[in-house]
Amino acid sequence: MAFIQLNKQNFFHNLTLISQKAGGKEKVALVLKDNAYGHGLMEMAHLAKEFGIKKAVVQLESEARAIEPFFDYILVLADIPKQPSDMIRYTINTLENIENFPKNTKVELKVDTGMHRNGIDERELEEAFWRIVRQGLELEAVFSHHRSADELTSEWFWQEENFKRIVEKVKALAKKHDIPPLRFHIDNSASLFRRSRLTYDMVRVGIAAYGCLEMAKGLHTPPLKPVLSLHANKIARKKLQKGSRIGYGGTHTLKNDAIVSTYDVGYGDGLFRSLSNDYETPQKQKLLGRISMDNATFLTQEDTITVFDDAKEVARQLQTIPYEILTSLTPTLQRVVV
Repeated sequence: MAFIQLNKQNFFHNLTLISQKAGGKEKVALVLKDNAYGHGLMEMAHLAKEFGIKKAVVQLESEARAIEPFFDYILVLADIPKQPSDMIRYTINTLENIENFPKNTKVELKVDTGMHRNGIDERELEEAFWRIVRQGLELEAVFSHHRSADELTSEWFWQEENFKRIVEKVKALAKKHDIPPLRFHIDNSASLFRRSRLTYDMVRVGIAAYGCLEMAKGLHTPPLKPVLSLHANKIARKKLQKGSRIGYGGTHTLKNDAIVSTYDVGYGDGLFRSLSNDYETPQKQKLLGRISMDNATFLTQEDTITVFDDAKEVARQLQTIPYEILTSLTPTLQRVVV
């Protein structure tokens, strides 16, 4: 079966650069949602703990419960608990959801500073604090999210000013409602590397940790290294004559006699079918014909091939982003730390 290799040395290299920029490991919260961006939730949680990361961010409570043994702090972005947890914090994304959180739940309030996706409006802050206090929730932090930190525009500065203004309003509201001092965070991977130093209490770092951060030309891109590579094993080898047509629809016709091999990877594993006919591996082994659900044919005889070792390169060919390539990899693929 096709498999994924996770390069521990590259991961630790990335976390070292991130920790240095953030001002310490204690300020880094590793984003592990969506199966750790396709890398494997449990595998990356193990490695993060070994490195010394003590904070994590996930999408769902089920993810948080799975990785509880590895972290001191976990933030859930989009779920409501059935009962409070000492370690897990839950995000308030709308005013309407506040009454759904059980009493004594540790929560963090998300505020919309311009992305217009999740989070309450700045004008709703007073109402949010009143509802949080009435519901008996433990508010610990207020945060937001940059929408254009990886692009060379003025929007990063505009959202920074919005958040600074909100922080001051929140501090006043916390004092008014007798709430202990709160934490603040807005930085993602790209935003962290636009700063000279981290201004707020922590950074939520995802794609940079996995070595696939891309920044617009003119912005500093740190020397990160890809952590994940996809590999496949040979199923069959065939000696074919010139003119043979390969795969569904026979979309590739051999121009010469050749020995080709079929490998145990396909779009069912997350290898995009739109790569058919045109893709080459890092070792220049050409993909022949259409990718099947579980198989793909390459012009090589190797027992094992590296399908890709940098999601950025595949993303460029498909005119998409590395996130989509990585998160499409099925969780059933074996993940091996090397």
